[in-house]
Amino acid sequence: MWPFLYFAGDRLSGAELTAARLDGDLIEVGEAYMPADAVETRDLRAGSLRRVVGDTRAATHASAAWVHGALAEPPLVHSVQRASDRRARLPIDVRVHVRDLVVPPGDLESIAGVQVTTPVRTVVDVARSGDGATLDALLTWRPDLLDAALGWLAASGPVHHKRAALSALRARQDVVTRYTS
Repeated sequence: MWPFLYFAGDRLSGAELTAARLDGDLIEVGEAYMPADAVETRDLRAGSLRRVVGDTRAATHASAAWVHGALAEPPLVHSVQRASDRRARLPIDVRVHVRDLVVPPGDLESIAGVQVTTPVRTVVDVARSGDGATLDALLTWRPDLLDAALGWLAASGPVHHKRAALSALRARQDVVTRYTS
C-alpha cells in the first residue's frame, strides 16, 4: 500500500509531485499524492494523514468521516485528538485542529497504522459539534449508525454537548427510517 502514497520530500520533491499531478500521473489524496489509476481506499486516505495525525493522536470528526468514506473530499482543516496518555507537541499548522482530551481506546480503530475514531464515535462527535452536513453524510453512508450513536450517548456518562447531539440525532430519525424502509 505505501508504494502508492507519495509525500513531498520523501521520494519526490513538492515540485516534482506537482508536475506529476499536472501531467495526470498523480492525484491528491488528503495530504499526499497517489497514482491516478489507483483506487482510493480508506487505507490510502488514512495513510495520507500519517504526518498530520502522528503516533499519539487520532483523526476525528470530518477527518474521520472522510477516512471512512462518508465524505468525498477531505476537510480543509483536519481534526485530531489525543489517543494516548502521553501528551505530544502541538502542531503549528492552521490546517489542523487539535483537541487535547484523550479518546478512549474502545472508540478507536487502526487503519493503515493511523488511529481513527470508529464510525459510531465519529457520528457522536460530529453530532456534538453541530456539523449538520457531515452528520447527514455519515447517516446517508451508513443509516445503521444512528441507532448505534443514540445507544452510545445513552450509555455514556456526562459528555459535552450531549443534549444537542441527542436532539440532532433524533431530528434525523424519521428521515433515516424512511430512507432505509
